[in-house]
Amino acid sequence: MARMSAAPAAALGIDLRVLATSRQESAAQVVSDVCLGAHDDEHAVLAFADGCDVVTFDHEHVPGPILEKLEARGVAVRPGPRALVNAQDKAIMRRTLEGVGAPVPAWRIVESSAHAQDFAETVGYPFIVKTSRGGYDGKGVWRVESASHLDAVMSQPLPPGAVWLAEAAVPFTQELSAQVARSPSGQTAAYPVVRTVQTEGICSEVVAPAPGLDPDRAVEAQRIALDIAGALDVTGMLAVEMFDTGHEIFVNELAMRPHNSGHWTIEGAITSQFENHLRAVLDLPLGSPNAREPAAVMVNILGGDVGDLYSAYRHVFARDPGVKVHLYGKEVRPGRKVGHVTAVGSDPQSLLLRARHAADYFSGAINE
Repeated sequence: MARMSAAPAAALGIDLRVLATSRQESAAQVVSDVCLGAHDDEHAVLAFADGCDVVTFDHEHVPGPILEKLEARGVAVRPGPRALVNAQDKAIMRRTLEGVGAPVPAWRIVESSAHAQDFAETVGYPFIVKTSRGGYDGKGVWRVESASHLDAVMSQPLPPGAVWLAEAAVPFTQELSAQVARSPSGQTAAYPVVRTVQTEGICSEVVAPAPGLDPDRAVEAQRIALDIAGALDVTGMLAVEMFDTGHEIFVNELAMRPHNSGHWTIEGAITSQFENHLRAVLDLPLGSPNAREPAAVMVNILGGDVGDLYSAYRHVFARDPGVKVHLYGKEVRPGRKVGHVTAVGSDPQSLLLRARHAADYFSGAINE
């Protein structure tokens, strides 16, 4: 995320500083001002922030006490720790969302498999068990099918500071993401609601706008996201991941940063999520979130059999000069998100076929 913020920052004349554990990290390869250190090392974070006008994030894992210490020193932390904790801890998020009236699945904090079994008697099998902290891309989330499966899941150790969370399984027809930007002045901008597809817990593709989504439900999803941003005092980009049942919308999770579901905006929107995140955290007027074309799709490139991703450019670009490719400079590992392909136009299905072909060629799933 930080790497894809570098280009709009340069265009706006904004200097970026990146905290990275090594100069081989994705953003450190393209940003000249790099501080080496870990995000959970208080001394490293405080030294990194010295001289910065604003500190923001491309993940949610910086410990809250460190962010509070930054604020105590007068550093502008955006989003602030009181908002960000709702993206760090799913149990806190559920309590907060219920408190502000957002629609959420039935849920309960559970201390043991016996306690979770009581919940199952209320909502039935299957249901969802999560760790409140530490999960991402499907990690730390289980769809529990039986009592024996429940025992196996909850016998695993919890991440530090986490609790077990049980949730009803929502019978959704599609997964949605509603992204909004919000500045400290309270200005907001809402992007078109998109459909996301998850493969083994990892976002594999995005279609903007969500095909077949009733316009009233799309407006409802945007309203929910804007209400959450205001109630939680979010600054920057907020992605609200949702379940659409065809009749109702339920909030699944929050991300307070640029998000995978918004990568399509680089080519597909007048102002990308990365530029609007920068504008928002600097309290600049926000750019238009409107789409440039009737449709845009994004397909993630997952690591596969092709180690030298650059070698795939010749085929992909010669076959389809209209697709856009973003590679992240990451070491290729099986299943790892190492880039994405975007296509914009008028027909979502044809755009998906084109973007999938390119992504499959980069992964080695096809070779022609």
